[in-house]
Amino acid sequence: MEYSIADVSTFADGLDHPECIAIHPDGFVWAGGEAGQIYRISPDGKQVEEVCNTGGFILGIAFSPDCSWLAICDLKNKCVWKLETASRGLGKFASGAEGEAFNIPNYPLFDSAGNLYVSESGAFRTITGKIFKFSPSGEGEIWHPGPFSFANGMALSADEKELFIVSTFLPGVERVSINENGHAGIRKVYVTLPQTCPDGIAFDSAGNLYVSCYAPNRIYHVSKLQEVTVLFDDWEGHTLANPTNIAFGGKDYSTLFVANLGRWHVAALSTQAEGLKLVCHKTFQNPSEKS
Repeated sequence: MEYSIADVSTFADGLDHPECIAIHPDGFVWAGGEAGQIYRISPDGKQVEEVCNTGGFILGIAFSPDCSWLAICDLKNKCVWKLETASRGLGKFASGAEGEAFNIPNYPLFDSAGNLYVSESGAFRTITGKIFKFSPSGEGEIWHPGPFSFANGMALSADEKELFIVSTFLPGVERVSINENGHAGIRKVYVTLPQTCPDGIAFDSAGNLYVSCYAPNRIYHVSKLQEVTVLFDDWEGHTLANPTNIAFGGKDYSTLFVANLGRWHVAALSTQAEGLKLVCHKTFQNPSEKS
């Protein structure tokens, strides 16, 4: 189904060109800004709080499985930060691995074991992207040397046997199998999207993939059969304005939240699908619920 502009609303406004989006299990929406801001937005979108500021340029963010910390990719500072969600203490988690420093650490993603994958874009107009992986204790490695054509957003399959990676200047999405020993396996192109710049991806519970494009202002739906349709297109560029990261949340995880790097708001689209819950959504337990 293709949606119209009337189906998309402004969830929260007044942000500084948000690139990223992450949904906490408590319903709060977190986002970043181009001057290092980390925002926490109330479930109704009416209250926007600046939690901290790295002084950099925030790209992707992700919650650890227990939501005890937020992984933050920072373009300007060329690192991944660790933000403790309870104390709000901020510290540097990693600047690279195996003797190789980050240039554009773009997007972080946790698996159920607490390992953190980080896409390293490489550089513009060069095919030098790769994927880093960090153990729960912080030990890092170059998990896949690529090269990827600007590695960007990522998503795990529901069974965690495949890692899907946006290659912005392919342009399209690739998938890499994850071997039983945790090492990278077979790499294949999953879908190509000619004349686009894909950025973010998210799965629904049925295994369909949603792809947001920095250009044009469009979100695609890719079925399990790899059939591509347009979910929503905004030729005006006001409701969707250089959409980057996307994430499912809200009631029944059926709302698709969209960060818009080209403007100052997070958009929301109520879909007919249930988003695939991330590890943090399945394992997090409120302190009041703990026995």
